[in-house]
Amino acid sequence: MSLLPLRPGDPRTLGAYTLVGVLGEGGMGSVFQARDAQGLLVAIKVIRAEFAAAPEFRARFRSEVNRARQVPPFCTAAVLDADPEHDTPYLVVEYVDGPDLAQVIAERGALRGGALHSVAVGVATALVAIHGAGVVHRDLKPSNVLFALGSPKVIDFGIARALEATSEHTRTGQIVGTVAYMAPERLDGPLTGTAAPAVDVFAWGAVLAYAGTGRIPFPGESATGIAVRILTGEPDLSGLDGQLRPIVEWALAKNPADRPTAPQLLDALLATDGGARSQTLTINEGTARPPVRRSVRGAVVLGAAALAVALASATAVAAWTNTGDNTAAAPDTSASPGALPKKGGGETVVPKPSQPVLTDFLTEPGPWQEGHNGQGNCVFDGEFMVLSGTNGVRCPGPNLEIAGDQTILINLGGVAGDVCGRIYFWYQADGSYVVEACKNHIELVSVTESSRWKRLDRSEQVWQGEEFPARIGIEVKDAAATVFINGRETLTSPLNEPTLKPAGSVELASGVYGEEKDSHALFFGIEIWDS
Repeated sequence: MSLLPLRPGDPRTLGAYTLVGVLGEGGMGSVFQARDAQGLLVAIKVIRAEFAAAPEFRARFRSEVNRARQVPPFCTAAVLDADPEHDTPYLVVEYVDGPDLAQVIAERGALRGGALHSVAVGVATALVAIHGAGVVHRDLKPSNVLFALGSPKVIDFGIARALEATSEHTRTGQIVGTVAYMAPERLDGPLTGTAAPAVDVFAWGAVLAYAGTGRIPFPGESATGIAVRILTGEPDLSGLDGQLRPIVEWALAKNPADRPTAPQLLDALLATDGGARSQTLTINEGTARPPVRRSVRGAVVLGAAALAVALASATAVAAWTNTGDNTAAAPDTSASPGALPKKGGGETVVPKPSQPVLTDFLTEPGPWQEGHNGQGNCVFDGEFMVLSGTNGVRCPGPNLEIAGDQTILINLGGVAGDVCGRIYFWYQADGSYVVEACKNHIELVSVTESSRWKRLDRSEQVWQGEEFPARIGIEVKDAAATVFINGRETLTSPLNEPTLKPAGSVELASGVYGEEKDSHALFFGIEIWDS
C-alpha cells in the first residue's frame, strides 16, 4: 500500500495521533497513516465535513463505532479508537501492511485452488465475527480485503450505517456501497437503502467470483447497466469451478431469504477442501493459511463452534438469519445437524437453506423474557442471557411447540462452579427431555412427574472450563436424540418416556438438580429448526 506525503490542508495531529502520510481517499473521507503515543502505526479515517455537519450522523457514528469495537480482531482490522465529537470525526483502526485483493488480482490474475479457498474462508470468518457483534459491513468489496502476511483482513466496517442515516443521503437516494457488489434488495424494492446481514453474504459471493475469475459476476457498461444485471440476470461464473462454485451461487441468490447466513456460509466452506492440496497464496513474504479441512459430518455445528471457541470473549457469535418466505427445500440432515447431503457420486452438495422456526441472539428480551422469582433471575446484559440465583433458575420461553424431528443449536457462554446450563426440549406440562451441560460433564435426561430426573446418557470431561464458550447441537430424529458438543457427537439415546408426547417447546435454565447451589450460566445465539 503506497504512502503519499501529507498535503498542505491535511491535519498534522488528531488527538494523541501524529499523522505520517496519506494512504488513500474515498467517498467518506481521507485515510491517513499515523503513529500513536507509543509509536505504533495505525490507520485513521477522517470523515468528510459534509457528513460531520449532520447531528444525526455524529450520534449514529458514535453508536456504530461502539458496536464495531466489539468485533473480534481476527480476520478484521481492529477498531482502536474514534472521536465522533471532533470537528472532523475520525476513526482509528489497526494498520494492515499489505495489498488489497483488487491489487493482487490485477498483478497476478485470478486465484485458484487453495489460494482462492483461503480467501473465501478468511472473508467468511470475518463476516461471522462482524455479524455476531450486530454490525453489517454494507460495502464489502475487493479493495476492502487486505492481506497482512498473506492472511486476508476485512476493513471499513462500522461506519457505513451512520453514513446512510444522514439526511443528505436519504433525501438524494444515495446508497453507501459499490454497485458491482450490491445485493438486489439494496437496488430496488421496499428494502432499498437498507441493509441486513444478507447483503454482506451477497457481496461475499460477488467478491469471490471476482477473485476466482478476475471479473465481476454481473458485468455492465455503466453502473446502471450493472444494477439492472444484478436485478434481472444470472451471474457469470464461467471459469469458477469445483466445490466453491455452488457455494458462491448460493450466496448470490436474488432472494435474501435463499442465501446462507454467514455461519452457514463458513460451515459449507469448512465442509469442503476447496481442492486445496499444497497451493497457497504468498504475499509480502508471507503465506496464506491453508483452508481448514473438515469432514462433512457435523459441518454446521463444527464451523460455528470453532469460531465461538476462538472468540473466547463476551462478543456473541450468534447465527443470523433473514426473515421472509423461503420455499427452497430443506437440507437433508440424515448425517448430523446441518450436514451437507451428498449425491450418489459422493460430490458435496450445498443445500438451499430452510427457514429456522426461531432465531434469537439472546442479547435482549424477545422470544425469551426476563424473569424474577424467589430463587433467582433471568436477565439480558446486551451480550448474553444471564441466569443466576439458587438452583433451578429458568427463563420464560416462547409459546412454541415443535413436534417430531428438530435441531437446536445454541452457544453456552460459560457456567460458574458446579452448576449447569440446561436446554429443555419437547417441554410440556407433563415433563421434558433436558440436556444438562455442566463444566466437567454433560447429561441427557428426562423429567416427569413420576420419575422426576431420569438419566438417559452421560459423558464426563466433555470440555474444560477454559474452553467456553461452547457450541451445543441437539438433533432429534426418529424419536432419538443426539447431542453434539463443538461438532463432536457426545450423547445419544432413544426418547421413549411413555408419559411424554413427542412435541413441546424449548426452555433454557441453569442449576443442578436436587442441590441448593448458587447458579450462574450464560447463553447466547440460538437457532431452532423444524426438520
